[in-house]
Amino acid sequence: MRRQATFAVELVNLATPGERQSHPYEPAKGRTLRRRFSEHLSPPWSAMLADVPKAGARLTRVANALRAAFTAQTPAEAAAVLNVLMRRYRTRPYLTDDFDEPFHLHFHGHGLTAVESLAGELAVGLALMMDTYGQKRFGVCEAHACDRVYADFTRNGSRCYCSDACSARSKMAAYRRRQAGEE
Repeated sequence: MRRQATFAVELVNLATPGERQSHPYEPAKGRTLRRRFSEHLSPPWSAMLADVPKAGARLTRVANALRAAFTAQTPAEAAAVLNVLMRRYRTRPYLTDDFDEPFHLHFHGHGLTAVESLAGELAVGLALMMDTYGQKRFGVCEAHACDRVYADFTRNGSRCYCSDACSARSKMAAYRRRQAGEE
């Protein structure tokens, strides 16, 4: 679940336009998107994505669909988005002992290419995260002028920023507002 949710965050943040840390963010596209996203994946997945025709465009479609789960305003809305994605990518569970780990579940989708197969797994990863922790554990960065997404794996569920930089920027802005109010 953690790996898949982290990959979902990486893909959405790489492939969707918006703002990042008070600056316009232009998403990666095409081969650049495939290459940059593949850097986060295992070598077998990277190799499979390299063989997919128009992988960048397919990854962008998946990222836009996943973003809707992160931006959902209610748990019911997030669940509806994830249910649609799991149906679309026809996810199926299976046990594997890859990555030198004990047997664990994977939920690859059944699609035309490795992109769609991975999309099913990313959707299930977010669904499992929501099932275990609730929707509050993933969302859109709360920093001013940033709309990148995050997944929160902290013990106390306190993360609400996409990065340490946004967290520090927000805390400093709050400190300055308090100081201005005291003077």
